[in-house]
Amino acid sequence: MMNQEEFIRISNQFGTPSFVFDLEKLRNRVNAMKEIVGGKYQLCYSIKANPFLIPEMVKLVDHLEVCSPGELDICENLKVPGEMIIYSGVNKGAVDIEEAITYGAGVLTAESLHHMDLIQMVAEKLNRTVDVLPRLNSGTQFGMSKEDLVSILTNPGKYGNIHVVGVHYFVGTQRKKLEKQREELQMLREFFTEAKETYGFDLQRLEYGPGLAVPLFQGDDFSDTLQPLKELHSSLAEVCEFADLTIEMGRFIATECGTYVTSVADLKSVGDLNYCILDGGMNHVNYLGQMMGMKQPVIDQLANDRDAHETYCLCGSLCTTNDVMVRKIEMKKLELGDVLAFHNIGAYSVTEGIHLFLSRTMPRIILRNKENDYVLARDFKKTSTINTPNV
Repeated sequence: MMNQEEFIRISNQFGTPSFVFDLEKLRNRVNAMKEIVGGKYQLCYSIKANPFLIPEMVKLVDHLEVCSPGELDICENLKVPGEMIIYSGVNKGAVDIEEAITYGAGVLTAESLHHMDLIQMVAEKLNRTVDVLPRLNSGTQFGMSKEDLVSILTNPGKYGNIHVVGVHYFVGTQRKKLEKQREELQMLREFFTEAKETYGFDLQRLEYGPGLAVPLFQGDDFSDTLQPLKELHSSLAEVCEFADLTIEMGRFIATECGTYVTSVADLKSVGDLNYCILDGGMNHVNYLGQMMGMKQPVIDQLANDRDAHETYCLCGSLCTTNDVMVRKIEMKKLELGDVLAFHNIGAYSVTEGIHLFLSRTMPRIILRNKENDYVLARDFKKTSTINTPNV
């Protein structure tokens, strides 16, 4: 696994700010997850967590969840096998649906009766039969009511080109109380039973997002980050008694493999406060729920053997008071050019950051296969051209 010396070599070779995604660590994590699962159910990677991991994840998991036309474009460009794709997302238009069906997406989800109508219309036009997973609402804007789903099951003739193969269900992420997931799985068991016994509809497949939590900050328990899956496994395995189960995850898979390296650009003291300005910021780093400044991530100081310590407020490069990475942290005394490594950044930051704000250049992205085997997946990318009006 990567150590400080390797991060120093990478920062010297590629510069900062940069994301480093450790594919070796990713492989080890997914393989450990597969050992826990034991082949009883399938794994799906939600590519919204980090699309730069797609080429590796294609080799490791059973399915990829794709939530937008842009994500489908990425999969097409990377030649992802269509049958691996679960085409999801709340805003599907007829053109998007046709693209997904034409590409050969293995299954589409339906968020509403309107989605069902659109899929039927496009499938009929293409003279195709399409596998569909209606999404059951879980109390958010996602999915349809139970009543709407039942209306689909009881009116199969309305959707002659749709094969309803099961149900899609997802609540949210970073859910630590596993009793909630167990209650959901029992509810879904009861719904599958009701569908068969009351409506004569044999649902075969369940696409389920457990939203398992991963540790992110100092003070969290990092002793066994796979423990939530281990604890929930028996309940998930029981699902296989009534459905073919796929569990859909992004953050749980990708978080640990990512590190963000950034350099000290400026240092100053104002009264009793020491400010450190970094060459990155909240435009690149987005821990859960934009909790920047309120929590302390796991941070390494690279190549710093100084004895003196200082307390710093770590800030980014954006001209906004919101750009506080850590409000108060004690570190070895910093100097200009020092490099910091923010860990557990493999999920979402690379896509969720407000990269266009202030037209700052986007970071490099490095994929590490193993020590001294690095691929520059994306170079520094100017955003000023995107923000310049055509006049």
